[in-house]
Amino acid sequence: MKTDFKFSNLCGTVYRKGNLVFTPDGNSILSPVGNRVTLFDLVNNKTETLPFENKRDIRRLALSPNGSLLLSVDELGQTQLVNFRKRTVLHYFNFKDKVRDIQFSPDGKYFVVGLGRNVEIWRSPGFTREFAPFELHRRLAGHHDDITHISWSHDSRFFLTSAKDMTTKIFSVDPIEDFVPTTLSGHRSSVVGAWFAKDMRAIYTVSDDGAVCVRRFRPRGIEENLVFGEFPREESGKRTPTVWFTEHRYYTMLSARVQSASFNPGTSLLVLGFASGVFGIWEMPEFNKIHSLSISRKKINTVAINPTGEWLAFGSAKLGQLLVWEWKSETYVLKQQGHFYDMACIAYSGDGQYVATGGDDAKLKVWNALTGYCFITFSEHTSAVTAVHFTKGSQVVLSASLDGTVRAYDLVRYRNFRIFTSPTPVQFNSLAVDPSGEIVCAGCQDTFEIYMWSMQTGKLLDVLSGHEGPISGLVFRPDGLSLASSSWDKTVRVWDVFDRSKIVERLEHNNEVLALAYRPDGKELCASTLDGQIHFWDVLKAAPTGSIEGRRDISGGRKVQDKRTAANNSSGKSFNSLCYSADGTAVLGGGNSKYVCLYDRRSGILLRKFQVSKNQSLDGVQEKLNSKFMTEAGPADLIDSDGIDSDSEKHADRSLPGVRSGDKSNRLLKPEVRTRAVKFSPTGRQWAAASTEGLLIYSLDDTLLFDPYELDEDVTPDTIRDLSRKGDHLRALVNAFRLNEKYVIREVYEAVPPLDVVLLTKDFPEAYLERLLKFIGGIMESSQLLEYHLRWVSGLLSNHGTFVKTRSVALQPVLRMLQRGILRLHQDIGSVCDKNYYSLNYLLVQGKRVGEAEKEESGDVTMNDVFSGFDDDVEVGDGSDDGMDVDDAAA
Repeated sequence: MKTDFKFSNLCGTVYRKGNLVFTPDGNSILSPVGNRVTLFDLVNNKTETLPFENKRDIRRLALSPNGSLLLSVDELGQTQLVNFRKRTVLHYFNFKDKVRDIQFSPDGKYFVVGLGRNVEIWRSPGFTREFAPFELHRRLAGHHDDITHISWSHDSRFFLTSAKDMTTKIFSVDPIEDFVPTTLSGHRSSVVGAWFAKDMRAIYTVSDDGAVCVRRFRPRGIEENLVFGEFPREESGKRTPTVWFTEHRYYTMLSARVQSASFNPGTSLLVLGFASGVFGIWEMPEFNKIHSLSISRKKINTVAINPTGEWLAFGSAKLGQLLVWEWKSETYVLKQQGHFYDMACIAYSGDGQYVATGGDDAKLKVWNALTGYCFITFSEHTSAVTAVHFTKGSQVVLSASLDGTVRAYDLVRYRNFRIFTSPTPVQFNSLAVDPSGEIVCAGCQDTFEIYMWSMQTGKLLDVLSGHEGPISGLVFRPDGLSLASSSWDKTVRVWDVFDRSKIVERLEHNNEVLALAYRPDGKELCASTLDGQIHFWDVLKAAPTGSIEGRRDISGGRKVQDKRTAANNSSGKSFNSLCYSADGTAVLGGGNSKYVCLYDRRSGILLRKFQVSKNQSLDGVQEKLNSKFMTEAGPADLIDSDGIDSDSEKHADRSLPGVRSGDKSNRLLKPEVRTRAVKFSPTGRQWAAASTEGLLIYSLDDTLLFDPYELDEDVTPDTIRDLSRKGDHLRALVNAFRLNEKYVIREVYEAVPPLDVVLLTKDFPEAYLERLLKFIGGIMESSQLLEYHLRWVSGLLSNHGTFVKTRSVALQPVLRMLQRGILRLHQDIGSVCDKNYYSLNYLLVQGKRVGEAEKEESGDVTMNDVFSGFDDDVEVGDGSDDGMDVDDAAA
């Protein structure tokens, strides 16, 4: 089994905190998710999490105008310079202070950083690796409180800074003769943002109390608006005295405070996001209200407008929402939201195409594993979802909850069609469905019983009792003959659900059993216990076959409040989730720590140790704590010294009338890094983990892999190409698989004539059959040779059906990958064909109507035309064989 899994995507989280940034083409948006950055492609409907991590949660993002350089700044000012097109980190830099805002100039030569009350201008670095690519150009000061916003003029000569001191300042990049930094005042609250108009004749400023000011640049004493930057001079050569004048002052007339604002100079649109979850669009400078809508129940933390001004992006950190709204058509382009609380459980569909997640927020979400989007959310549960499971056909997903119900959802009609309940109220924390999808079992944590229902009728069939502690796990054997259950009573029991007369097997352990899993062939069972061990059992003999000591492997870091070191702390040193790989040769385990461990089953050796997060904003990531961050009031990380991360709702104290300051002793809470569930994909090429950061997906990376198979000296790319040119395609393809270079395999594979595919599949060696099927499944979704691939698959399965049947367990991941690719292509082509069919049908009907109208106008109406109007079939032509009906046109 290959173990080179690498992080590929983060699905369960769409927005945490910080600002949203559109790409220069306006078709994609960058969103900070913890200490990572996710790219949402709004046109191709895909997501991509960039392969780098900051040390802490990202606070600000800045993208250069040409879309080549990305700056990601975390909470403490540590910055990464990223080549955005190649997704590589070029340099690390520390601003040594909390960054309030950072913006590139429109020409891309500079970027401005707001650090506390000061502003620094830096030259933009290049693409080469330099010793010191960041060069400070100027450092400016003048504000009396922290800076909140920075914006540039279109000519990149000036920029505006807004601050909490209720003022806006105008600075120049380079010193200009007779120009001094200008202060614009007049607001009665903190200024949220300020922008130049496109013609540079006005400046628009917004404060958090909803006041909007329009300021004009005029000569002193003369009512004539000037273009800022073109300073007039008198005949004597002296500069004409100028002044900024507040022409208008508008108010939004909304009681909520303004939390975020954005302005698009091209369309003169001002977008404001309020603390009540409402946003509004106004046209400047007349301040004409165009639109307002409530899109969230919590405050809108950030607003962004794409370069064309058509799409508006909103982020709400409290709910983890990311919305993209097209204001002209009043429709959502993107509407995504992660789980409000932790993600508790995950399950893959049978073909590996979908991933279902259940969370403590009582919601069940289904994600597309390929695109990374959540396409349906079920919120019928009233308490935390503890377990999810797909049926065999992947058209039904079931969920168990602490509200005492097990619900079945139809993924075709997106509805809850069955509810399973118990005679007395209980709390379910485990779930299992037999391979046929007919029997549903759920274990509870209060009465220690297992309830069994029929999927068809929804009736309770039986209640399995005998455990003396909460049920921690349930799993059916792959052949469906028995059910295994684990409990805190230190036992694993194997039940025959179809013949209750048989004795229930008891597998005794020395500690509480936390999780269990069956091997795909059903001959072995593994269980994890509280002492950090993984025990393996022979199912037929009910005898132990081995164990793995994983206590030291799963041990995590030290938490802020821990009194002991990580090595001496007993918490978090056990596996609460186990899963076999698709071929059954490896076991994956996760627990309440930052690690996920992959073990080889036969030798018991630790193959890989994955660290799910390096985000120091989470608790338990660091191995050792620094004593200098410990104060008399507690850990410094839990004290919000500047109020940026404080929540006004949390500090508000409404117990007494007139008390508005709230509780000053409130502290921040650092989420604890942990993995609550791990699951291998049925295809075996990826696995997922439900962690504090979200749904982490790790997949195999074959792009730079060189894995030769029975390689000889004569097998080279040149000799393989010579064989292909000579027409010896079978030897060329076999030698290409022996070399195992993907580009050579594809070149030789696509050079085979379509008519020779059937002959080659008959003589193709069975030793390379799995590799060829895996290769076809990998390129099927990105290639246009659909019929060509289907010929290969059909020929291989027809001519080698006996071999595939005898090795069905080993080839199951490959076959599932092929099934997923073919189903996806079938859906895509089906939707295109349906669209073409109805379009052609519409055009044919319209053509007939036009022809009838022309005949009526000319008066050439025959009896055949009259009687043809009673025919329901739509036909075009004169009745000869050259006519074409709708079905022929659609074909």
